[in-house]
Amino acid sequence: MRAALLSAALALGLAQAVLVTPALATPVVAEVKVSIGPDLAKKADTIGTREFDLLTTDLKRSIERKLLPRPGGGTLALVIEDAKPNRPTAQQMSRTPGLSMESFGVGGARISGVYVAPGGARTPIDYSWYESDIRQARHGATWSDAETAFDKLAVRLSKDQFGPR
Repeated sequence: MRAALLSAALALGLAQAVLVTPALATPVVAEVKVSIGPDLAKKADTIGTREFDLLTTDLKRSIERKLLPRPGGGTLALVIEDAKPNRPTAQQMSRTPGLSMESFGVGGARISGVYVAPGGARTPIDYSWYESDIRQARHGATWSDAETAFDKLAVRLSKDQFGPR
């Protein structure tokens, strides 16, 4: 009798786990594409085009680390719409007297995009995160807060939380 009750309890527990798992499933991604949005691209003369390569590479790396791309998945196309550095970029320091690597401020990033599932279903992505406490900025590198935004987005996507935030 105890064995039957234990078996029933285990079966019920497994059934519940199976029902909960799909809601928390990580989307299957085969390819991650990252680009710079038009508003951020307009700042090329100010922050430097070299920074765009750093940002796109970091966002792609953050996403791929969490989602682990594999064959048969969908395509995740992301656009960095805005990014604010914590410290001046090389371009900003060369163009603005008085700036140095000792200068700092709050930063962050705004990302949009779309996930296209293998069947063609499209899910929009809209995410932004900006630091609000300047006390955190003193210890960061040039793009620390933007990198934090990228990592936070990657975590949300890995939990299938695609909606706006």
